Amino acid sequence: MSKAITPETKVGELLKEYPGLEDTLVECAPAFSKLRNPVLRRTIARVTSLRQAAKVGGISLEELINTLRKAAGMDSVTVNQEDDSDNDGKHFDISNISVTYDARSDIENGVQPVGKVLNELKNLTSGQVYELITPFVPAPLIDMAKEKGFRSMHREVESGLVKTYFTVKE
Repeated sequence: MSKAITPETKVGELLKEYPGLEDTLVECAPAFSKLRNPVLRRTIARVTSLRQAAKVGGISLEELINTLRKAAGMDSVTVNQEDDSDNDGKHFDISNISVTYDARSDIENGVQPVGKVLNELKNLTSGQVYELITPFVPAPLIDMAKEKGFRSMHREVESGLVKTYFTVKE
C-alpha cells in the first residue's frame, strides 16, 4: 500500500515514494523546478511539507494535494486550508532593519540558508528587524522562526524576489 499524500507529507518523502510526481510538482508551480538541484533536494525537500510547498509555489493547498493525488491514482480529498498566512496578521515597523541577508545566490548554489538565518535571529533585540531576501516565500524557515519566538511578514516585490522580515515577538 502506497503512502497517502497529505498536507503534512514532506516533499522529499513524496518524491522518494512517487518519483514520477516530480514533473507534476514542477507543472503545478515553476518554483518547484529548484528541486532538481540535488543539494536542495536533499536539504529543503527533506524538511518542507506540501502545506509549506503550496505557500512557496503560490498555489492553493487543495489544488496541489489533489493534483498530486490524481497523478498518483488516488481519489481527491477536501483539504483543510487552516490559516495559511505566514504573516502574523499584524504588520510591524520595518524601518529598523539591523541585518539584511540576500540568500538568492546561496540558494541558487545549493546552500541552505536556514542555519545561518536562525543563528542570526538569535542576536535580534526588541524593535530590530531582520530582512531576508529570497526567490520564493521561505515557508519552512518562517515556521521554524515562529517556533523560536519570532514574528514575520513577507511581501513579493516582484516575481522571483521575496522580502521576509523577522522581529522578536513582544
